[in-house]
Order: sequence, then C-alpha cells, then structure tokens
Amino acid sequence: MYRCSPRPNLARNRVNLNKVITHWPDMLRVVGSLVTGQVRAYDLLRMFGREGRPTPMGQAFAEYGRIAKTLHLLRVVDPVDDTYRRQMNRQLTVQESRHKLARDICHGKRGQIMQAYREGQEDQLGALGLVLNAAVLWTTRYLDATVAQLRALPADEREHDVLDEDFARLSPLKHANLNCLGRYSFRASDSSGGGLRPLRDPAAADPDEDDEQP
Repeated sequence: MYRCSPRPNLARNRVNLNKVITHWPDMLRVVGSLVTGQVRAYDLLRMFGREGRPTPMGQAFAEYGRIAKTLHLLRVVDPVDDTYRRQMNRQLTVQESRHKLARDICHGKRGQIMQAYREGQEDQLGALGLVLNAAVLWTTRYLDATVAQLRALPADEREHDVLDEDFARLSPLKHANLNCLGRYSFRASDSSGGGLRPLRDPAAADPDEDDEQP
C-alpha cells in the first residue's frame, strides 16, 4: 500500500511495517507522554538513539514517518490533480513574504545578526520578532477597517464589488505602505474610532515625502 512508485529512478525503498507494528504500543505511550508533557526532550532523544545509532524505537518512528513522506511525494507528483502543489506554493509564498518583511525591517548590517554572544543574538531576534508582529497587527487592523468601510457603502457607490474570495487573498505581510527607514514617532494616537486613523481616500493626492508615515 505504501510502496513508492515502481519507477527505479524515483524511489526503491519500502516501508518496514513490521517495525511499526512491533513497537506500536510503545509509540502510542510516547505520543501520549508528549501531549501531557510528562517526557523531556532529552529523554526522548535517548529513546530514539544511542551513540549516534537509532534504537529499535527510533527506527520504528522513522519507518512510520516514511508513510507520511511517501503519501506526500505521491500527491506532489500526481499528474492529474495539482491541488496539493498549489496549496504548497501558497504556503511557500506566505513564508517568503514574511522573510522579506523581516529582512526589510532588519535592514542594518544587511539583515545579519552581528552580536557575538548568544544572549545578544536572542535579544536582537526577539526585538525583530516584536516589531514584525507589530507591523503585521497594524496592517491587519487597517485591512479589516478598509474592508468594513467598503462593505458599508451602498452598492451604487462602490467602484468594485467586495467579494469574499478577494478578501481571502489579502495578506498583512505586504508592506509597501510601511516606511522602514527615517524617523519614527511614538506619540499616542487619538483613541477615537477604535484607535485607528481615518482611512485615506485613494483618489486624493499622495502625502508629501516629509509627512510622517506609520
């Protein structure tokens, strides 16, 4: 059932189900211990390998993992249905967008972590993650406000229909509207209107370069 493609140039291995069946009760106990937090990562590594060699338990988990890997490969190479490949591409696009936003925010030193000690590197990464999350939250709130305002308009005043399928494609990782360079203002904003600034009319002239941008 889990044999890979018979083409020899693609894969030749088979899943050893006997190892999985033999250790299945112990594997269930390990999973239960992980869920309940009763096993430490160190102890788990000792269960899976000793002196650089996998234990029988580790081999059983490796064989079980090959089942999911085989199913994954078969869905990827499926010549009829490319739905799975499209889902993978969307996930990769989202992840790459997040990396690009992080690189643009961490622009100094070409985005490299330059601290010599682990504590300093962790501080830099923590600060980057905080700013990254703040930018995503800021964009998400304004996207929601924009969509809500468009949907509140009468149908005859809308230039375009606000469709759910279009709304589903919006991403808070797009950041052309964010100014990652220059001066930053941390003044408290007006709390009226839920703490958001009034939305700008897209038909109006663009703000001057000297104006402060969020």
